[in-house]
Amino acid sequence: MKTIGLIGGMTWHSTVDYYRLINEDVHRRLGGLYSARLVLYSVEFEEVEILQKAGDWERMTALMVDAARRVEAAGAECVVLCTNTMHRTAEAIAAAVKIPFLHIADATAAEIRRAGLKTIGLLGTRYTMEMDFYKGRLEDQFGLHVLTPDEAERRIVHDVIYRELGHGVIKSESRQAYLKIIDNLARRGAEGIILGCTEIPLLVKQPDTSLPLFDTTALHAKAAVDFALAE
Repeated sequence: MKTIGLIGGMTWHSTVDYYRLINEDVHRRLGGLYSARLVLYSVEFEEVEILQKAGDWERMTALMVDAARRVEAAGAECVVLCTNTMHRTAEAIAAAVKIPFLHIADATAAEIRRAGLKTIGLLGTRYTMEMDFYKGRLEDQFGLHVLTPDEAERRIVHDVIYRELGHGVIKSESRQAYLKIIDNLARRGAEGIILGCTEIPLLVKQPDTSLPLFDTTALHAKAAVDFALAE
């Protein structure tokens, strides 16, 4: 079994889910008392969030590269960045280490294609929904047509992530707001929805809607286990 390297803390609530999902999957596949071999470096998210607001991607990239080098030095054999938004720095991370970088969008797109879908809705932070690093990768490398909510709806999605989910706060009214946005994306042609922030699965789950949901946390965790257990 290879050692998985996690860069977490963005936020720690979803990092807990990564740790749990990876270990549950390893145990399910191998049985006995098996658990995952992994190392975790958890960043201090307050600093990251301040840099996000300031648009200082150069400094954020330096932080992520440093974290990746730390997990590599600790013995990790791959890098798993436990956040969608900070994949804005993915290329720099991949270039800075000698071990594979497992991209969250790739794991998600592979599952969407297995499901036979072409037009997909994307929810996430405003950085993920509005910048090209995520949407562009899905379109250019995987041939998907990606829809995002309108400006007012993007603001709602983003604010719930930072003001509620990032603090571990789950509100039923926010769930209903998200489900309304999902319905609007479906009316525009979305065949499924990417939960493109690792906190969103804390709020919205598959039983809440008939539209297929693609949980990026779970899919990324599965990709990490696939890598760790590959021959």
